[in-house]
Amino acid sequence: MIAAKVSVNCEKISDWRSFHEVFADVFGFPTFYGKNMDAWIDCMTYLDDPAAGMSTIHCKPGSVLVLELLNVKLFRQRYAELYEAIVDGIAFVNRRRLETGDGALLSISFRS
Repeated sequence: MIAAKVSVNCEKISDWRSFHEVFADVFGFPTFYGKNMDAWIDCMTYLDDPAAGMSTIHCKPGSVLVLELLNVKLFRQRYAELYEAIVDGIAFVNRRRLETGDGALLSISFRS
């Protein structure tokens, strides 16, 4: 069951700093967000657990949140490492949850 769609404009991402700023802003990561991929994965893992305090965006347990990447074609060409970090990060979040008996939480969608 798809619960929500959250869009990220990839035109705003050009380096690691902007990557973490954009995601922290869009998802409402906490002030203690570490601005690294381990912290990104931790925040994204708990999107269905508002009590965890890891984001202001939430979905219901058992549902899937769609991460829609806007302007992704040029982003993928220019910043392949950042693009792959998103894809690999989503895969890691879902694998982590499946290993603990929870369902996959994230899906990804692309818009050029």
